[in-house]
Amino acid sequence: MPIDYTKRPQQQAAPEVTAPEAVAPRKVTLTKASPTVSLTKSGGGGGVLRVNLNWTSRPSSGGFLRKREPDVDLDLGCLYELTDGKKGVVQALGNAFSVTAPGAASPTIWLDGDDRSGSNSAGENLHVDLAQSAAIRRVLVFAYIYKGSANWAAADGLVTLTPVSGPSIEVRLDEPRDGARTCAIALLTPSGGDLAVRREVRYVDGTQAQLDAAYDWGIRWGVGRK
Repeated sequence: MPIDYTKRPQQQAAPEVTAPEAVAPRKVTLTKASPTVSLTKSGGGGGVLRVNLNWTSRPSSGGFLRKREPDVDLDLGCLYELTDGKKGVVQALGNAFSVTAPGAASPTIWLDGDDRSGSNSAGENLHVDLAQSAAIRRVLVFAYIYKGSANWAAADGLVTLTPVSGPSIEVRLDEPRDGARTCAIALLTPSGGDLAVRREVRYVDGTQAQLDAAYDWGIRWGVGRK
């Protein structure tokens, strides 16, 4: 059979190339070099934000013969300021477990309970209702050592902020300064429809009153017990 050299060979269709889909990170770790994240831009701007504190309850000194240190009772709490000017604290001390913004039908910020041993695998949990973020001016999440030696390095605290959607946010209580009993962990500030989380990890000598003074919060403090 004669070959027609004027006929162009049929071109093969180019194989379809697919690019891998971008995978959203499951976790964001705030560091000194990268201290801020936007909850709204990362997809976690709605629902209830859970703030979890976990730590080592029974630290021990190093070496072959390890010395058992007293159990550490590390508590989670927050200072808050609402847009109507109301200021206060949510913490186990003084049974101040929640605050509700004016006109709200449910709590705006609340604490699950008080884990006095650190043995609870779920740790302690603080919740912030982001649906009420318009009523919030700022929230400062903190931890303080209620009982035990002020040894933050041995406690090895970790705070994880988990929104309903989007990646979780980790803040490690590193750069410890022994002797300080209180640590400011993260500052939450709504602005223009966005909610920013900024790492603090600032150790403060003294109690919540000294933390208040360090951040110019302006709360009147009294004696509290739990």
